[in-house]
Amino acid sequence: MSRILSAIVILIVTGAMLFASPRNANAARAKKLPAHCDRACLTDVMNDYIAALLSHDPSRVPLAPNVEFVENTQVLHPGEGLWKIADGPPTAFKIYVPDPVSEQVGFMCEMRADNKPIQAGFRLKIRHGEIVAAEHLWADSTPAQMKNLQTPRPAFLEKVPPSERNTRADMLKIAPTYYTAVTSADSNNAPFADDCVRHENGMQNTSRPLPPNPTPRDVLNSYGCGAQLKTHVMDYITRIEPRRVMIADPEYGLVMGFSQFRHPMDQKTEKIVGVPGITSQTLSFKPFDNVAVHIFKVSGGKIHEIEALGHSQMPYNCPTGWENFPDHGR
Repeated sequence: MSRILSAIVILIVTGAMLFASPRNANAARAKKLPAHCDRACLTDVMNDYIAALLSHDPSRVPLAPNVEFVENTQVLHPGEGLWKIADGPPTAFKIYVPDPVSEQVGFMCEMRADNKPIQAGFRLKIRHGEIVAAEHLWADSTPAQMKNLQTPRPAFLEKVPPSERNTRADMLKIAPTYYTAVTSADSNNAPFADDCVRHENGMQNTSRPLPPNPTPRDVLNSYGCGAQLKTHVMDYITRIEPRRVMIADPEYGLVMGFSQFRHPMDQKTEKIVGVPGITSQTLSFKPFDNVAVHIFKVSGGKIHEIEALGHSQMPYNCPTGWENFPDHGR
């Protein structure tokens, strides 16, 4: 009789284990978060998230049961997308943007996926000790791009002197002016510092030193952030929407925002102003969207550095993936 009872108990316990909710099992493995996540907590959460991503195991982080997850504009479920193919940890190129006020943390890095180098941007949103929203944006990196993605530029790792710091509210107003300056071709619409440098997918596209025997294009890329816009080289970018700028770190002067650059490509040529040797450029692209994430270095009320990552192979006017999640998409 005792043997029969023991067998019944084993069957019950085994059945409970087999049919237990994966969510409950996952919760037991994930690190418990405090009721409110401060700077250190947010950075730790991001590091844990990347580690879980590399292990292909979403149960290692405290994801909310209904976590909202968007990768390269696609609504996915944990375990899909980079969760399947991430296979190399971040290199020394890592930029964190923790924001305890919004309980969000941004992260940009160079890592590997599907056995290839990629540049990636991440956003996590925490509520009541759980990750309620996760956003991934990534694109393949070429060897040329990787040259500038070895380590972050020093400014992104340096604290802003207290006398030069802006409030979080002001930073969230300053950073989006970049998009207005681009679409208006008017650098006066953004407070660019004289030393402003912009990198896009690892490539330095402003303030680049002139090589020997420079070409007109070399001259164009030698202009600063503001001066280059005055040449009208970006006039083909007519719309940048939505502009989701929601993470700011006054201590380090960093602001992170996601956006979509809409390119109708109605014009096939574009007039260039003020660049010796270039009067126009041919535009042979079909309409497309460039889904982007930017990290801005802001101090003294000015934009000093811009680190951008864009995925430019998206259909024109494509959705963001956050249309059904308006609360957590910002």
